Parts: sequence; structure tokens; C-alpha cells
Amino acid sequence: MSTAKAPELMRRALVLGDAVRRRTPPNPWVGCVIARDGVIVGEGATEPPGGAHAEVVALAAAGDRASGATAYVTLEPCSHQGRTGPCVEAMLAAGIEHVVVAVEDPDPRARGVGLNRLRDAGVTVDVGLGADDASRSLAPYLGHRSTGRASCLVKTATSLDGRVAAADGSSQWITGNAARADAHELRADSQAVVVGSGTALVDRPALTARHVVDPVARQPLRVLLDARGRVPADGPLFDTKLAPTLVLATAAAPASALDAWRGAGAKVEIVDAAPDGRGVDLDMMLTLLGRDGVLQAMVEGGPTLHGALLAAELVDRVVAYVAGAVLGPEGRATFAGPCPRTLEDATRLELVEARVLGPDVRLEYRNARRGSGGL
Repeated sequence: MSTAKAPELMRRALVLGDAVRRRTPPNPWVGCVIARDGVIVGEGATEPPGGAHAEVVALAAAGDRASGATAYVTLEPCSHQGRTGPCVEAMLAAGIEHVVVAVEDPDPRARGVGLNRLRDAGVTVDVGLGADDASRSLAPYLGHRSTGRASCLVKTATSLDGRVAAADGSSQWITGNAARADAHELRADSQAVVVGSGTALVDRPALTARHVVDPVARQPLRVLLDARGRVPADGPLFDTKLAPTLVLATAAAPASALDAWRGAGAKVEIVDAAPDGRGVDLDMMLTLLGRDGVLQAMVEGGPTLHGALLAAELVDRVVAYVAGAVLGPEGRATFAGPCPRTLEDATRLELVEARVLGPDVRLEYRNARRGSGGL
């Protein structure tokens, strides 16, 4: 077997982690590679909740060869007892002499504790190799553990002139098949998909992840934000055989709407109204989802909800699919809401990636001010 240098070994660990990202939440998708003199002797990735963590899987694969070896891990090894034992103790028992970690774990139970335990036991510890790639891969987890909120991903499909619908309200389909397929992959990577009442009334969406490359273990939670009880309890969104549905309403919603939603099988929760009285409190929405183990909430619309999230500075990432169509000034803008008076007041997002998808372009941005959750 050929030898590999440290960056290559960490890249392999990242590949292993990414491969299980749809099966581990609310736990992080971690990869681990154990090597001696650049030769891999064991590797593994985190199993579904309740299963072994990446380090334990890799140690089992390495067996006696782990003694004196180096472990490359995408996230700081845990040091606390959960549904599984502490990974740090398993590494020490196996005789690991060197641990290379991409990023520290912001979870208050783990932050720095595992690294200090390894150092105190005489293990050489290095942190930061592959940090940029690991931070981007693990961004939903890092953001969730840092803030307690679900990481907010806004997805939009827009024309070249920034319109999500024509003057008559028609919006299907602005983009082509490749962009729509990629959007389903984004849904599969999310634990919740969120829409407002306007989008639900117009589009009657199913909000399920369909025809994805790596099938999901379970469909994401469909979340309807309906402050006043406008959306009837029928259609695909309330077919709970497809996926679970959660409705967040305010005290303004009539009891008849709440009863109808619950009768259709949806879970209903009453939350505060937004500070301006329009819609639900979006910070509370993301906090509630984060409390229930949602690491990434994908928000699919529409412009009013997108604009409100942006104005409240709750957006971590934006994925925009841009078509080569021009819909004109009477089309619906991508983000609705108050306009900044000057360039200095504009919300600035950092471009992470640009890709061509058939006739369209996929642009991914992060909100650098939102910290690790925006990577």
C-alpha cells in the first residue's frame, strides 16, 4: 500500500465524514483515518445515532496496529459519556500517540476538553489541518452547537434579473432539471424544510427529497409558518405518509385551523409573533427547531420570508439557482422587504462557490458575520 502525506489523510477523513452526513444528525458526520508512517491501517465514519463514533469504528478496523499510530479526525474527539463511551478514552486505550484534528468542537460539553485530555496523557495533538474544508462540511453542526439554533439555509431559484416569479405569479419552472435535482439534494442534506403560508397556498408543495443520489434515512420535517391560520389542512403538505409536518402559528390563528391541522396528523405549536407583528418570530422558530435536533433548516420561500430572515440577520447560507431568463420589473423580487438606502447599508454575503448546472448557474454564499454556522 502506498504512503500518503498528512493533508491527503485528512482529505480522506473528510470524504468519509461527508459520505454519512444524511445518516448521523443530530450528531456530526465525522471521519477518522488511522495511519502508521503514512499507511492507512484503519478508517471509519460516524454511525447513525446510538452507533459508534468515527474514531471507535477506525480503531476497531486498525486493531493492534493502532498502537503508536496517528489518528486524523475531522472534529475534536468527544470526552463525555453519551449514548456511546468517550472516544478520547478509546484512543488512549488503543495506544494512539498522535492526533491531528481539523476543527475543535463548539459543543459546550466537549469544547477543548478532549484535546486537553489527550495532551495531559502525553499524546501529541495538532489542530487546524484541513480546517477550512472541515468547517464548511460541518457548518450546520458547528452553527447549531455554537448558537443553539438550527443553521438557516435559504434556497431560491431566480431569473437573471433577480425575480422568483413572473408578473402573473407563475414560477414553475424558472430553472432547469439539473438545478431542481440539486435542490432536492439540498433538501436531503437538511433535517427540516421551511415555507411560509403564501408559498404553501400558491404552490401546494410536498417538500420531500426525491430522486436523490444517496437516499435519505428519513424525510426532512416539513415546517409551515402560518401565523394567522390561512392554509387549509389538505394537499401534499398534510399527507403525513410522505413526511412529518410541523405548523408554527401564533395566537392569532383560529382554533378551527389548529384543530384541522392536528386532525390531519400535523404537529402544531404556538409561538410568538414577529417583533413587527408580521408572521411568526423567526429567531424563536430556528431556536425551536434547534432544540428538537434540526441542524440545518432549508428555507424555500417565498420572498417575504427570505427578506425577513435576511433583515433579522438569521441567514447563514444562501444557495441561488440563476436562470438565463429575464422577467422584468413587474416580476416578484427574490427578497422582499425594506430596501437599504445606501451601499453601506446593504447586506453583504461572501461567495463560496459557483457552478454551472445545465442552462443555469448555482451560486452559494455564506454570511461571514454569522461565524461557523455560515461557513
